[in-house]
Order: sequence, then structure tokens, then C-alpha cells
Amino acid sequence: MQDLTFSDSVFIARGAEDLYDMVADVTRMGEWSPVCTACWWDEGESAQVGAWFTGRNETPERTWETRSQVVAAERGREFAFVVGGTWTRWGYTFEATDGGTTLRESWEFLPAGIERFAERFGADADAQVAQRVVAAREGIPATLAAIKRVAESA
Repeated sequence: MQDLTFSDSVFIARGAEDLYDMVADVTRMGEWSPVCTACWWDEGESAQVGAWFTGRNETPERTWETRSQVVAAERGREFAFVVGGTWTRWGYTFEATDGGTTLRESWEFLPAGIERFAERFGADADAQVAQRVVAAREGIPATLAAIKRVAESA
């Protein structure tokens, strides 16, 4: 089986807490993600561990929504969520460096996600997983570049 994790990083000339505030505001995700076009918090929720939000994703082939749960929310250090609560983990870490922050985005397809794809897609599950791997490998650098562009222009 292929590697079901990927991460990349970028240096951004902004403070770690400022960047955290941008990224942890999931309602802004559509500004920089090439696939996720919008997110909104469940009523009364915010960027804290245990909170849930919904994201709308679009590709030329389809549009779909997923719910995600925040699993890490430490201002200026880490923000992470798990799609479906158990399927795929997306995370951002913030490392303060001289003159700015190294922002790392990571993705991991979790065992429950693999099981879900096997149940949902049957014989096509491996191909579907492979598509998600490609999307993460292409999407993470694009997302980081867009966050950098927005953060450094503010």
C-alpha cells in the first residue's frame, strides 16, 4: 500500500499566533484551499478541541460536504482536525523562527478512513484512496502558498 501521509512547510513573515488565528478560523479555508470552498462551525462552536464544523469541497467531478472534529487547538503551536471524527487527520503546526513562522501542513489517511472507503467503494477503494493521496500531495503546497500570500499581504 502507498504512503498515506504527507506534509510540507513554508516560511511566512508573520507571527505564529497571527497565523494560528488565520488557520484556526475554518470559515476562511475557502480563501486558500484548492478543494475546500467553504467551512462553517456547528452552532456555537469555535476553534477548540471537540468542536465540529462542516466543510464543502468541490472538484470538477463532484461537490460534497464532510463534518470534522477539532483534535488540537493550541494557539500559536498546533491546530488539527479529523474528517468524520476518525477518517483523515489534517494538521497545522506553527514554529516561530527569526522573522516569522514555519507553517507545516500535514495529512494522514487513518485506518477508519481506509475501512470506510473499502465499505463505500468496494473494488474501487484503492483507486479512490490513490486519488486522495494525489489530492493531498498537490493540494498542501498550493494551500500553503495561498496562506503565505494572504498572510504576507495583510
